Amino acid sequence: MRIQSRFDHYNFNVLDLGKSLLFYEKALGLKEVRRKEAEDGSFILVFLGDGQTGFTLELTWLRDRTEPYDLGEEEAHLCMRVSGDYGAVREFHREMGCICYENAAMGLYFINDPDGYWIEILPEK
Repeated sequence: MRIQSRFDHYNFNVLDLGKSLLFYEKALGLKEVRRKEAEDGSFILVFLGDGQTGFTLELTWLRDRTEPYDLGEEEAHLCMRVSGDYGAVREFHREMGCICYENAAMGLYFINDPDGYWIEILPEK
């Protein structure tokens, strides 16, 4: 049997959904494409898209969660390619205060979201 698959979405659990939605729109231009809310209000799933691909980032908010998520050693990350002036985008992220790691020799940097998730930022090639 030969299985074919494609990437669909990636998930981050978040404590403050509103704060996270604002961050992802401001820092990366991601927009809500759909949401699912539990009838009992116990969770909300919000899927963010880039307007270019079908891949989405799912933000999961759990009503009863109050403590920050354990992100382990923060080796897992999402990677985004940005178009336009890469230096200007990096400076914008620096002004936002969300750059958490830079590797100038490799030409990349990472930002972190309000919950501490790392997002690698690369130029569009």
